[in-house]
Amino acid sequence: MEMDAPVGENALDAEQIVGKPLDRIDGRLKVTGGARYAYETQQDALYGFVVEASIAKGRIVSIETLEAERSPGVKLILTYRDAPKQGTGNHREAHPVLTGPVVSRYGEPVAFVVAETFEQARAAAFLVNIEYDRDRGHYALPDHLDLARVPHQPDGAPADSEIGSFSDAYANAPEQIDVSYSTPLQSHAMMEPHATLAMWDGDKLILHTANQMLNQGQRAVARTLNIPVGNVRLVSPFIGGGFGGKLWVNADAILAAIASRYLKRPVKVALTRQQIFHVTTHRSDTIQRIRLGAGRDGRITAIGHDVFSGNLPTEQVYEAAALQTRSLYAGPNRLTRHRLVPLDVPIASSMRAPGEAVGLLALECAMDELAEKLKLDPIELRIRNEPAEDPEKHIPYSSRHLVACMQEGVRRFGWDKRNSIPGQVRDGQWLVGMGMSAGTRGNPLRFSRANVRLDPDGIATVKMAMTDIGTGTYTILAQIAAEMLGLPIEKVRVDLGDTIFPEAAGSGGSFGAGSSGSALFEACQALREKLAGRAGMDPNTARFGNGHIATGERSVSLTELVGSGVEADGEIEPGLNNQDFSQQSYGAHFAEVGVDRDTGEVRLRRMLGVFAAGRVLNAKTARSQAIGGMVFGVGAALHEDLVLDPRFGYFVNHDLAEYHVPVHADIPPGIEAIFLPELDERSNPLKSKGIGELGICGAGAAIANAIYNACGARIRNYPITLDKVLASLPKQA
Repeated sequence: MEMDAPVGENALDAEQIVGKPLDRIDGRLKVTGGARYAYETQQDALYGFVVEASIAKGRIVSIETLEAERSPGVKLILTYRDAPKQGTGNHREAHPVLTGPVVSRYGEPVAFVVAETFEQARAAAFLVNIEYDRDRGHYALPDHLDLARVPHQPDGAPADSEIGSFSDAYANAPEQIDVSYSTPLQSHAMMEPHATLAMWDGDKLILHTANQMLNQGQRAVARTLNIPVGNVRLVSPFIGGGFGGKLWVNADAILAAIASRYLKRPVKVALTRQQIFHVTTHRSDTIQRIRLGAGRDGRITAIGHDVFSGNLPTEQVYEAAALQTRSLYAGPNRLTRHRLVPLDVPIASSMRAPGEAVGLLALECAMDELAEKLKLDPIELRIRNEPAEDPEKHIPYSSRHLVACMQEGVRRFGWDKRNSIPGQVRDGQWLVGMGMSAGTRGNPLRFSRANVRLDPDGIATVKMAMTDIGTGTYTILAQIAAEMLGLPIEKVRVDLGDTIFPEAAGSGGSFGAGSSGSALFEACQALREKLAGRAGMDPNTARFGNGHIATGERSVSLTELVGSGVEADGEIEPGLNNQDFSQQSYGAHFAEVGVDRDTGEVRLRRMLGVFAAGRVLNAKTARSQAIGGMVFGVGAALHEDLVLDPRFGYFVNHDLAEYHVPVHADIPPGIEAIFLPELDERSNPLKSKGIGELGICGAGAAIANAIYNACGARIRNYPITLDKVLASLPKQA
């Protein structure tokens, strides 16, 4: 099915099972230890350990492995001298390792040690002696803006956009804002490390690996190892978090595969927490300039957003932090530009809500600054600039309820009690303030397939190469199948995470549930038609429920119709709806903070997110995802900062002791997320929209705006740590 028209009424509209706050069907397996992750799959494997480059740029002069080879238990040491020739491409297409003596980034794998135990492999890895010839490199983004270039991504949105005449409109605007914000390097910091178990069956490779998009990973592995795609199988039924860090194949998978082929034994490798920071990907830092021109009535006449980010010279991926600026607010004259700075640092790539997560940290604070300058309420400013259509594409929105989200948040949060003058509300030692921001995230749809089979025992089995990274995919797919086939959810089995199943989009970009769920919807629709045909009923009027199919007074048990079993396939792909309509999810964030008047310490007191994201497929998992995203936003605003040493090109705080993320003590009980009723008939057959990344979009800006309202400190350099607040506290505070 292609999404070319509105879907109209369908079987999911009954919402007898879909939408309900059901517990995760995989929950018991996880809490009892029954869920097996990549590293836990096989116990009789050899163990690999990665040796990382200790320079950021240069060449290997010599590499001595003799002492390591003589260490107990060592079976193999791979270096560029004996690694096979591999295919090339950007990091999304291939991941060649140990390809030569040139070192392009700190932490790049330069050797791989395989031994009988993990401890033996690790000990031998420290005995590999490598001498380098170090070159000068470019490391810190702010120091090399003169090298910036226009990035090119053939499958993405253009780096630049211009509508009208921004420069003239901005110059003539009665009110102007020209501010620069910066966001730091960030790491995904997921719980499960990157891990792979590799084994060969003849010329067929099986990888049990932590990967969010298995079919894309399958193609990347095949391209890297120069083998047919059909000879590669990726298996990943459970993933312990990813946030984009496991979207692409990493060194663990390729090194394990090469070593396993050489040794003819299974090889497993898990990166240490410290290795993850350099060996895998991260989010680039950004420097963003926002210019807003408006009339004295608050209507924006010019909006400009310039973004700098960095990546390896061989990569084209940039932090698209101005994309949401192209559609969020009205304004006839618009200019957005992205520039990519080539840097000799580890690969920068997708991290939860790439683009919007950091772009809204700047845009929504700039809107707050404009509101103050105009002496307008921040919500009123946004309402006055609500567009009737996408202001750059000039196409209608598939659905848009941003104003409703803001208005509901006003009512629930008590926004009317906010004092617009900073530093006026006190609670003992604390200066108290409120802030808000709008949120938006694109709603993509990707090609996916699904198979569903109903057996004589009344069990429906769903199969697809979809993944579950903790978001609840198993559960929502079971709910969709149960609703469509009229079965209790206990009668639905969901098999995911294996490329022998039908191809699926995978988990990422907020397209996972909509894409995989829509493919399953189509498969179930096809199965309904087959069952209705066997029952001699019209599939358009037949009713499915309680394990039966019925029409009029006649009812037939499904088990009477299946024979030895009946199955059907379904698929979904984008269509005209994705071209002719602007599709986003929306939200509004509200935050209240306290700022210690003496120390500058910030404490989040309460937080509310109100979202409109189409049909909610499971109220419990959706709420969890939204709150998780909001907590992610707290981290972006107050904690996360991957510190780069500009002399040597490495991340100083490459562990969870010093790379700070929010913990329980940082998050108050008063954090809540709610969803407004919404159905989007042009989004997908489920009428749903993406949720997984929406919660982070704008959340941090609401906190930053609350800090300003509390104490008058406008911090434009994230994260907002107490030293920055203390230096900016007004004297009267």
